[in-house]
Amino acid sequence: MDEALEVVDVAADLGLEGALTWLLRVVGLLLVLAGIGVFLLTEVTWLVPVGLIVVGFVLLIAPSVLLLLAELA
Repeated sequence: MDEALEVVDVAADLGLEGALTWLLRVVGLLLVLAGIGVFLLTEVTWLVPVGLIVVGFVLLIAPSVLLLLAELA
């Protein structure tokens, strides 16, 4: 976790926090859509699509939380 906060802190120092935040949100959105697509279009067990959706939602929320933690630290 310390390494992730350090990366976010360096990105904030360089002024790239906006780009990093949006990149993670786009990847999270793609994972959510991929999870929904896998669930609807394949015969895979429910664990794989749910895992993709959960990881996607975490990536949608994580940038805000990481930036908040970096500001507090």
